[in-house]
Amino acid sequence: MPKQCFGTSHVPLSPAVRAGDFVYVSGQVPVGSDGMVVKGGIVEQTEQVLQNIKAGLALAGCTMDDVVKTTVWLEDARDFGTFNTVYARHFPKDPPARTTVESRLMIDIKIEVEAVAYRPL
Repeated sequence: MPKQCFGTSHVPLSPAVRAGDFVYVSGQVPVGSDGMVVKGGIVEQTEQVLQNIKAGLALAGCTMDDVVKTTVWLEDARDFGTFNTVYARHFPKDPPARTTVESRLMIDIKIEVEAVAYRPL
């Protein structure tokens, strides 16, 4: 089965790509539907990023329950505790495997998250 790409972006990437039974969601940043970075701190930005992950998953027919792995980049490791509280609400049961690192990000934001989901065809 060839890969399937879902959604469009103003940069050269696909928001979601299905390869067999796996769906890969590109790194999501805290940008709202208006294309602007959401105002606020790590709580608001984490909420927006996870909503963007949900939207990317939906393009490929998946939900947060299908996520098996996430990678999280935080601009400041001191935000980890607050981020973790918000993140836990989105994965209340059987959370996915996760890697979380502190990193300088490409734009002036506090967080970026990518996800891998498993949903057999």
